[in-house]
Amino acid sequence: MKPVLPAVSLLLTLAAPALAQPAKGPAFYVVLNSLTKTCIVVDQTPRTDTPNITVASDTIYPTRAAAEDAIKALKPCNQ
Repeated sequence: MKPVLPAVSLLLTLAAPALAQPAKGPAFYVVLNSLTKTCIVVDQTPRTDTPNITVASDTIYPTRAAAEDAIKALKPCNQ
């Protein structure tokens, strides 16, 4: 039992960072154009230094269809 404990703790120490990494894959965001009051779906991380574009939701959607469905439910997009 005693030799197993250091081996298990070493294994968990080495494996923990790999388990914390998010899955890589497509990501879709909903952004709001504050001039036209319209929301669109983009597939790149929105830039925060653009004056008229804001992120309408902090959620990262796995598919474009999920992001487009979210536009219908988001309050900033339906004003």
